[in-house]
Amino acid sequence: MQYDDRTALLVVDIQNDFTDPRGSLYVDGGEKIVDGVNRQIERAQRAGALVVYTQDWHPPDTPHFQKDGGVWPVHCVRDSWGAEFHPRLRIRGDVVRKGSSGEDGYSGFSVRDPLSSETRATELETLLRRHSIEKVAIAGIATDYCVKETALNALDRAFETTLLADLMRAVDLQPGDGERALQEIVSRGGRLESTG
Repeated sequence: MQYDDRTALLVVDIQNDFTDPRGSLYVDGGEKIVDGVNRQIERAQRAGALVVYTQDWHPPDTPHFQKDGGVWPVHCVRDSWGAEFHPRLRIRGDVVRKGSSGEDGYSGFSVRDPLSSETRATELETLLRRHSIEKVAIAGIATDYCVKETALNALDRAFETTLLADLMRAVDLQPGDGERALQEIVSRGGRLESTG
């Protein structure tokens, strides 16, 4: 990945509940990408690129959670250990929190009311435009949900989009979900790249 001052590295949801085996929604191997992501953060910053982090930040009660009618176990409740970034992750940029009012927060660019399906923008696109960003590289959790939706939204907004394929992990609720997500992103114009 070639970084410059028109590129942003988007680091998606590398949080304890997803990357620690004790987390409530642990994604297999999630902790194994942290060191590689840190190396990309260093490379990006040395080249003058922007680094932005997304963070699930849910209230204790939300229709996003199974207990309140949704599909997911309780996870990334704001101000909890599970919502904190993985302790080894280097935080060197802006953080965009999503789902903080009880919405589904799959994409870094938008959130969706789980009852009305109404969507609204997060501050991510405004932040990227303010820095004259044209290209985004994406790493993080999970390939088949938040990474996928962030990438598709980036493409919809005409950002040249590259997925750092070895620096993400999938939930794979259905076997192959992660691979299908990557295929969909590529079919829409995204690129896959390996950092190794």
